[in-house]
Amino acid sequence: MARYIFITGGVVSSLGKGLASAALGALLQARGYTVRLRKLDPYLNVDPGTMSPFEHGEVFVTDDGAETDLDLGHYERFTGVSARATDSVSSGRIYSTVLEKERRGDYLGKTIQVIPHVTNEIKDFLKVGADEVDFMLCEIGGTVGDIEGLPFFEAIRQFSQEQPRGECIFMHLTLLPWIKASGELKTKPTQHSVKELRSIGIAPDVLVCRSEGPIPQKERDKLALFCNVRPDSVIAAQDLKSIYEAPLAYHREGLDQAVLDAFNISPAPKPDLTRWEDVYDRIFHAEGEVRVAIVGKYIQLEDAYKSIAEALTHGGMANRVKVKAEWIDAEIFENEDPAPHLEGFHAILVPGGFGERGTEGKIKAAQFARERKIPYMGICLGMQMAVIEAARNMADLTDAGSEEFDHEAGGKRFTPVVYHLKEWVQGNHTVKRKVGDDKGGTMRLGAYTAHLVEGSKVAEVYGSTEIEERHRHRYEVDIKYREALEEKGMVFSGLSPDGRLPEIVEWKDHPWFIGVQFHPELKSKPFEPHPLFADFVRAARDISRLV
Repeated sequence: MARYIFITGGVVSSLGKGLASAALGALLQARGYTVRLRKLDPYLNVDPGTMSPFEHGEVFVTDDGAETDLDLGHYERFTGVSARATDSVSSGRIYSTVLEKERRGDYLGKTIQVIPHVTNEIKDFLKVGADEVDFMLCEIGGTVGDIEGLPFFEAIRQFSQEQPRGECIFMHLTLLPWIKASGELKTKPTQHSVKELRSIGIAPDVLVCRSEGPIPQKERDKLALFCNVRPDSVIAAQDLKSIYEAPLAYHREGLDQAVLDAFNISPAPKPDLTRWEDVYDRIFHAEGEVRVAIVGKYIQLEDAYKSIAEALTHGGMANRVKVKAEWIDAEIFENEDPAPHLEGFHAILVPGGFGERGTEGKIKAAQFARERKIPYMGICLGMQMAVIEAARNMADLTDAGSEEFDHEAGGKRFTPVVYHLKEWVQGNHTVKRKVGDDKGGTMRLGAYTAHLVEGSKVAEVYGSTEIEERHRHRYEVDIKYREALEEKGMVFSGLSPDGRLPEIVEWKDHPWFIGVQFHPELKSKPFEPHPLFADFVRAARDISRLV
């Protein structure tokens, strides 16, 4: 059975619980343990799939097709453990399940209450896969005291009492604000946060304190005394230049040792941090810099493209260069020449998105990259825009567009080179969808196989002619335009196993121009950069040396 580590937060949100959880998971792995990380989100959405990127950042997709919180991306990037649908749950999902059971009569006519029915459902979620790993790390979203989070806190309190003694610990992440006017580091917000946590029956075993700088011993002793934790379990979490410093920084602070001490594991296995020392070396000893333009529509919130930003960093690490990613709003040159905005970059990336806004700018970005021979990567919508650009400017389909935009406008304005996918094969069964279906969880989601054309650029990059990548989209490039586009030099170099769905396109007379329908960024890791991103950055590096 797994030992459980519950990670909670206080004072303010966005302190880095997900990063702390991921770093701790990596440190436990470095000591030879197996881990799995989970996220319990208090919001009432069933999942983040229908939430605006401005509200919640990117949606991270698992191999088994779950739309989850972006923290699961951190978990995967730091531990290499592929997330599953059973690693993410929200209040909305819990309440939906409870109400479905009530409608079926599973509760035999009992009055349905938060305690025990909702809390029991949460505890059942926590138990899934407990026999598979040594440690289960469970992060509770939000902060202690949030009204919507109370059922989760009550559930983990009950769960800790029901497990064998010493099999559960609590790690609490808080903020130590620096008051510039008085020149003081204030511990009172943390004290109040721990008091709130203790008032609902949970006492933290480890206290992780976010601060701009070091925590003096005097403040550490004060926190230990007033928060009732051991002095060596007060862990400083200072601001870092890179998130990939976190495992080494937390190890220096003694986080992994404090956790093992809380479980009375002694002697603890010594950690092998070679992997993270290499990651650190590659980040801080780069041998050059490349500039990559990310032409998107959600640029006001970088978390909307979190995995892409990290995958570019990983690609830079693979080539020992620093990637300077610059975010460009696709709308700013929809009706003007993109050259003044895109000149000077060594590569262009157009990410995914939904809706027509900004798409004409993305089409111009693809045209600019094609004509100027600049490395281009199009992901999901970015691939579709590259195909539409080719259809308009190379294959004489001047009104080429997407059914998605016609559906929004309520009319037929385009020749639908990109159409709404209504039927596809998943595993050994056929999935069917209609335009009017519910939005949540109705896309082509999760891992699908693609067959690559021998001798193509992507086959060379992957070193294989069969791959499996994660998808999240409703619209597909129509295969019937393949012949017309291939006559002009665009190669359909990756297809679904049945040959009906284009997965990858590339220009054969271009140094590096690849569009993919899937999301390769979701599988990239600092110690295992995705081959597409590694080769994309290599191409950008080669261009930078020619300039």
